[in-house]
Amino acid sequence: MEHRVAITGIGAVTPLGNTTPETWEAMCAGRCGIGPITRIDTEGLSVGVAAEVKGFDGEAYFGRREAKHLDRCVQFAMAAADEAMADAGLDAEGAVDHERLGVYIGSGIGGVETYTEQVHLMGEKGPRRASPYLVAMMIPNMAAGNVAIRHNAQGPTLPVVTACATSAHAVGEAFRAIKHGYADAILAGGAEAPIIREVVAGFTACRALSTNPNSATACRPFDAERDGFVMGEGGCVLALEQWEHAVARGARIYAEVVGYGNTDDAHHITSPDPEAAGIARAISQAVTEGGVNPGEGLYINAHGTSTKLNDASETLGFKRALGEDAARAAHVSSTKSMTGHMLGATGAVEIMACALALRDGIVPPTINYVTPDPVCDLDYTPNEARACELEWALSTNLGFGGHNACVALRAVKEA
Repeated sequence: MEHRVAITGIGAVTPLGNTTPETWEAMCAGRCGIGPITRIDTEGLSVGVAAEVKGFDGEAYFGRREAKHLDRCVQFAMAAADEAMADAGLDAEGAVDHERLGVYIGSGIGGVETYTEQVHLMGEKGPRRASPYLVAMMIPNMAAGNVAIRHNAQGPTLPVVTACATSAHAVGEAFRAIKHGYADAILAGGAEAPIIREVVAGFTACRALSTNPNSATACRPFDAERDGFVMGEGGCVLALEQWEHAVARGARIYAEVVGYGNTDDAHHITSPDPEAAGIARAISQAVTEGGVNPGEGLYINAHGTSTKLNDASETLGFKRALGEDAARAAHVSSTKSMTGHMLGATGAVEIMACALALRDGIVPPTINYVTPDPVCDLDYTPNEARACELEWALSTNLGFGGHNACVALRAVKEA
């Protein structure tokens, strides 16, 4: 037996706000979360801007002792999961069988801040100074592990690692697990805290990051003058729930998850396939499974990284998967223009944006869009949010290694 799948809770810690309502309000207002880097010394680096989370105090949230043993990315995941659980009402006594509550939270690079700090410490003072918490703080599965412990989630738990497609795949795999009866509810999403010198230097070296020093224009997806992505950080967790289970307990439903596509380009370790075959197949898979009618009120939250290659390839992928006419009729935007690229957390944030767009009938904008690019010729919702009737939403994400993900949502007409 197959089950319908609802989104009943959302939690977010992003460069736009430390809760879901704050983040969504800023997205709809077209507010930019990018600014000068403050967390690290940027001397010698070619990049000086990033999308940092602002005002999040891990010690105040968790207490000093617990925070010391949690990498920053895990803190983001746990705070977002707390919000999602409370928002869904799954934290109430008896709301869910904890043996059927799962956690699918991934991270592209895990506790890299902890790892680099410990490497520097051992380089200065020797390996005997290594923290006994080093391994438990750096491995990428610990966001999921800590959230499972915190919320007594004893059901299926699957941390996903597919670079920038991580949390999109996490949500998609959670959708399938619930659809096919393996869980009643799953906390799904991702978290990342990559704004450290080593990671910024690495992404700069592979020519992925924008070197534009102007934080107001550095991230401009689909614009002809785009020159790379802007690194972001944060976490986002969605509470996915079996539809019948949610309705039975009177839960509010944001949107229905109806389809999922998962492919690989098998083309290059960092560059997308210029022919867009892989992302087009992922979109087609999600559309087919979800019964999506692309000509009927479609919003697409694009991966839209602001790199030359991604934005051109992704535009072609929409056309190949949906057809030229449907692609041109769709409302497209890249919220990375505001959040920056949150790597392993970005897919979940963008699925959140899709769910809230369907709920409110508002398409968030692609800000900083000034100069059209002839190869990126769709409706990217430039600079201002747009109110419109929406029935469907697609969220697409691509990751290093050729990973592609597409998650399809449908608006809730009746619960």
